Amino acid sequence: MTPADLAELLRATASAVLADRGLDVSVLPDKVTVERPRNPEHGDYATNVALQVAKKAGANPREFAGWLAEALSADVSIASAEVAGPGFLNIRLDADAQGAIVAQALDAGAAYGTSSTLTGTKINLEFVSANPTGPIHLGGTRWAAVGDALGRILSAQGAEVVREYYFNDHGAQIDRFTNSLIAAAKGEPAPENGYAGAYIHEIAQQVLAKSPEVLAMADVPQAETFRSIGVELMFDQIKNDLHEFGVDFDVYFHENSLFESGAVEKCVEFLKNSGSLFEDDGAWWLRSTDYGDDKDRVVIKSDGNAAYIAGDIAYFQNKRQRGFDLCIYMLGADHHGYIGRLKAAAAAFGDDPNTVEVLIGQMVNLVRDGVAVKMSKRAGTVITLDDLVEAIGVDAARYVMVRSSVDSSIDIDLELWASASNENPVYYVQYAHARLASLARNAADLGISGDDPDLSLLTQDQEGELIRTIGEYPRVVASAADLREPHRIARYLEELAGAYHRFYGACRVLPQGDEEPGPVNTARLALGNATRQVLANGLRLLGVSAPERM
Repeated sequence: MTPADLAELLRATASAVLADRGLDVSVLPDKVTVERPRNPEHGDYATNVALQVAKKAGANPREFAGWLAEALSADVSIASAEVAGPGFLNIRLDADAQGAIVAQALDAGAAYGTSSTLTGTKINLEFVSANPTGPIHLGGTRWAAVGDALGRILSAQGAEVVREYYFNDHGAQIDRFTNSLIAAAKGEPAPENGYAGAYIHEIAQQVLAKSPEVLAMADVPQAETFRSIGVELMFDQIKNDLHEFGVDFDVYFHENSLFESGAVEKCVEFLKNSGSLFEDDGAWWLRSTDYGDDKDRVVIKSDGNAAYIAGDIAYFQNKRQRGFDLCIYMLGADHHGYIGRLKAAAAAFGDDPNTVEVLIGQMVNLVRDGVAVKMSKRAGTVITLDDLVEAIGVDAARYVMVRSSVDSSIDIDLELWASASNENPVYYVQYAHARLASLARNAADLGISGDDPDLSLLTQDQEGELIRTIGEYPRVVASAADLREPHRIARYLEELAGAYHRFYGACRVLPQGDEEPGPVNTARLALGNATRQVLANGLRLLGVSAPERM
């Protein structure tokens, strides 16, 4: 019986208890809260449902908890139910009910933890979207790992997820990139506000190789050549770096297409005609404060050129026209103002602002020997995805980026995350999986398969802790999807690995010496197999490998 199963049993039991006493059943919440007590001596699970509903129903909470305990005691899956404090209920599961968690994980296999909660929901997930003017920096690396993991998690809940990269190929930053390439090709210093670094010189040389006559061209065709070839080369490198990082996109959307197709102009005209834009000092402003933004936003500047938000508005409309129910944007720490403006843009079109979600990621810093690392080998002024992967590997790089909530900054200790020690969280989790794979191989050599186990034999405290941790996994995945917080998966995996290591230290799985294998060995091996399956499932959601050997 998983926590979700127990929550359903509690709600049904509470409903029956209320109805039998002529009390108001409608006071029950849709979902009853079930938690694991911090102190295992208090039971396997605890609930405060009596405290939540008793007074609303006209009963004393402790008395109501007693009614629940009495009713639950009749259920064969409940070993005991005891009232504590003002109305808490502590519950212990029967050994068979607890063992059913192991059977459920084994039967579901790779599908354990998935659900159909979001089936029928089409989600556009836009992340990374780095300007094609340089390699992906650490902020983009964080979004690559988090975005890909979030896409996997939402898909595991049944959603149709389209991963999208917004290719910023329109605007001043591309002009600066082009001018930087031309300067590098001519052997001149980078222009003011331009881009520097070895990668600029490398791309400039590749442009010259593709178009040897480019420097002899007039200014306009020269710039167009460097722009078209240089941006393509840069973007190819970005896509390759992301692919090697395990991140691929379904759609690469070009910002410039919104302007070339007239989509921006159409959106602006619509907003003007609807009164959502007003003119002031020659510029056109979105009345975004009418929709909760902290200030009105310029859409068309006084010189007649479109402000950046004009493309954002047209892009949102494009997403909705493509049939997406929810548009999730994952942006850097300097984009906090986009939350209000994108929701305001949705409302200005008569759309539901809740179709827009904006996640803001905080900064990432590298530390080596206690000193901040600030310089990249190739990019010059910023640390890149390649720099991080070279230092600690893809798995560790993905895991460390996902392990913390996106609204907190990360300091990455390169020595720690490159180490093969239990202090390294990703090593700790992967080692647990590899150790379980080795256990299964050793068991096979002894003729123990773990098939048809008597799971009611798993009655030791460490066995129970590990089983209940396995039972938490579906709820953790659902919560990670609901809250858009992949870090919950990582923290859970570390908890599961810890529970496994404690179980392995206290409970001998395989017979030793001349001992004959018995039913307890089979049951414990099945528990190990279930643990290995859940570790693999969780690591897969994070895009991290589950090694069989280490």
